[in-house]
Amino acid sequence: MTETRLSVDIYSDIACPWCFIGKRRFEKAVAELPFGQQVDVNWHAFQLDPSLPEHFEGSELQYLSQIKGMGTEQVAGMLEHVTTQAAGEGLTYDFESLHVANSFTALRLLALAKERGLGNQMKEALLSAHFEQGVNTGDVEALQIIADTVGLDPAESAEVLGTDKYADAVRADGVRARELGVTGVPFFVLENKYGISGAQPTEVFAQALGQVWKEIGGEDLQMLGTPSADGATCGPEGCN
Repeated sequence: MTETRLSVDIYSDIACPWCFIGKRRFEKAVAELPFGQQVDVNWHAFQLDPSLPEHFEGSELQYLSQIKGMGTEQVAGMLEHVTTQAAGEGLTYDFESLHVANSFTALRLLALAKERGLGNQMKEALLSAHFEQGVNTGDVEALQIIADTVGLDPAESAEVLGTDKYADAVRADGVRARELGVTGVPFFVLENKYGISGAQPTEVFAQALGQVWKEIGGEDLQMLGTPSADGATCGPEGCN
């Protein structure tokens, strides 16, 4: 008899602070469920700002102020809030050390990692490097070190970093996300039919996963949970 498995496709960007928080909350929910070992996760790219230069000359506060057209004090408050939320999930955000950089190359490297069965490890490493370690995730040499640490073949990762390999795959993820109506990330799609938007609380993820586990076979993409103060998203114009 074929084992029942529940597929989850997650759209996110490695430069999205709520995506790391959402990853932690989702993982906690999966770990608490009796069928957690039968949940298959597939990461997809959703680049928040394709127009961002490889290296932005300024801080995260300055970048978000420009994008959202908000005062620096208001943005500083937003960063403080997301830092507090991250700390609640065991994450140590350091926005003062963060390097604002275009995420496209990192997302291409993630595409290679996915093919080699290291998607989750690479996603974790990239998010941590960007938000906790002050690593410039737009720098090829820094990305090569991350790839080596994760366990990718050095020659393969060097080829990706030195070419435009997997560019089409990253763009295709973005097209698929738009087809699904995704406007902000993180965004979770269960069984290709049920959508959850935002870094929802762990209990929301657990409830949704349990519901879909019982109801696999639904027809339309239905929204299970809506963004809230603790289920925020990041979109092309910034994070809420």
